[in-house]
Amino acid sequence: MQVDPPRKFIANSADTSALPIAIDNIHWSGVGLVRPECVLATAGGDLYTADWRGGVAHIQPDGTQALYLAQALDGEVIKPNGIALQADGSFLITHLGSEKGGVYELQRDGTTRPFLQSVQGVDLPPTNFVVQDAAERTWITVSTRLTPRALGYRKTCNDGFVVVVDSKGARIVADGLGYTNECAVHPNGQWLYVNETFSRRLSRFPISNGGDLGFRQTVTEFGYGVFPDGLAFDELGNIWVVSIVSNRLIRVAPDGGQQVWLEDVDAEHLDWVDRAYEAGEMNRPHLDGGKSQLLKNISSLAFGGPDLCTGYLGCLLGDAIAKVRMPNAGHPPIHWRYPNSI
Repeated sequence: MQVDPPRKFIANSADTSALPIAIDNIHWSGVGLVRPECVLATAGGDLYTADWRGGVAHIQPDGTQALYLAQALDGEVIKPNGIALQADGSFLITHLGSEKGGVYELQRDGTTRPFLQSVQGVDLPPTNFVVQDAAERTWITVSTRLTPRALGYRKTCNDGFVVVVDSKGARIVADGLGYTNECAVHPNGQWLYVNETFSRRLSRFPISNGGDLGFRQTVTEFGYGVFPDGLAFDELGNIWVVSIVSNRLIRVAPDGGQQVWLEDVDAEHLDWVDRAYEAGEMNRPHLDGGKSQLLKNISSLAFGGPDLCTGYLGCLLGDAIAKVRMPNAGHPPIHWRYPNSI
């Protein structure tokens, strides 16, 4: 299969007042959250986030909060990075441990059971993300096999992979990726889109009828200041990509064209991080010491609200969920109208 040519983005928008979404139009949901990296929204107005206290935080429509804590495993608290809401109201959560990974199923009463611990005879490394699709498949990403994971913060990183779990079992369907982060099935069900954070690109794979993936295609490449993490589709077919470090929200058109809609970062800090990345020296302090006005290292996006025009932004360093008005509605996710989510 022919690979699409890359489309490189090199602009750096330092004047946030000129962007379509202004900083002073950011509002907030939730309080006291701990590393709410992944956020989900439902038709009933509920928000769910991964929470490093060891489970899922639930922000209810009236603003009250609940915390569903998973049971500790061999004395180790689960560190949820990605979460998926299931039809019965339970969750799948990925464990981003220092050495261990895996995916677990969490009931709201705290009952926890393994969902996937190994694939093809190999234990899962620290595990990044999980999402389900309309064909009842579960897609899981592992960013890198390197320990510690910060060794993967390099443009040379090429050991990330994607797992699918379906009626045939669990198997690796894409490998050799540049720090695999969030993935999402296109609304037409024919493509799996994947952010490769430290290869600085958005890729896609054709999905076969049997759930396997074809050859990788480049949708777009990013340049200075962009480290793509989360993604979501809107109703017009655009892909919205969230960049860590630069706190950018970028609209990617189906043809790969890009427009920055939101940014919040100190220019000197971004230069420092980008220089470290280009030199192959990027490490934890470059992610954990962000400088910005309001946003705290945004990492994911969920469309929500009554008209699906509110964007909810998960983050790595904050204790609340930022929300902004989006220019058009998002495509409803698979969990949007689950009976137990309303």
